[in-house]
Amino acid sequence: MLGLTIEQIAYLFRGAGWTIVLSLLGFVGGTLLGLPVALARSSQSRLARALSGVLVQVVQGIPLPVIMFVVYFGISIGGFDVPALVAAGVAMTLYAGAYLGEIWKGCILAVPRTQWEAGECLALTSTQRFVFVILPQALRIAVPPTVGFLVQIVKNTSYSVVINFFDLTYSAKVINNSTFRPFTVFTIAALIYFAICFPMSLLASRFERRLHRG
Repeated sequence: MLGLTIEQIAYLFRGAGWTIVLSLLGFVGGTLLGLPVALARSSQSRLARALSGVLVQVVQGIPLPVIMFVVYFGISIGGFDVPALVAAGVAMTLYAGAYLGEIWKGCILAVPRTQWEAGECLALTSTQRFVFVILPQALRIAVPPTVGFLVQIVKNTSYSVVINFFDLTYSAKVINNSTFRPFTVFTIAALIYFAICFPMSLLASRFERRLHRG
């Protein structure tokens, strides 16, 4: 089959499975980190904005492969034997948290100021205004860029090959080294990446239309 055995094709799909696992770790961890970052970035506190801004600038200013190297070897220097999955997951969490924090900050600030004032007229507290007035509107704005960034997370998991994490790119490299068919192997890998990412874009568009109809 295309010059590859069934076992080699299955090996690529096993790598794709770990790509999905790492993507989910990055997105969930990035969500847990990104939400506080977004709140801090849109806060009225100068200290909160400054501290969260430093985190965002540091993470965005360093290439993701370098972050993976630092996490993987930095923790190892401390005497801990860290699995590649853990190191890649931590790196993806930092990366996703910084970018999602900026995305969601923009969505929060995109809600018109009059909505805050309307909540204040209803005698709502700051927390109530945010939870019941601002957050639902920011959610609608956030759906397309969030899912668009989720696609980026899936694609950027390929950088974990630098720390020898077994994902789709790593499995494609291994198969290529044994078959010397780079065009065939990496074309199949590209099609698998596309098969993972394209349905997410379609679901995002459908979910966005439902939110707007609601």
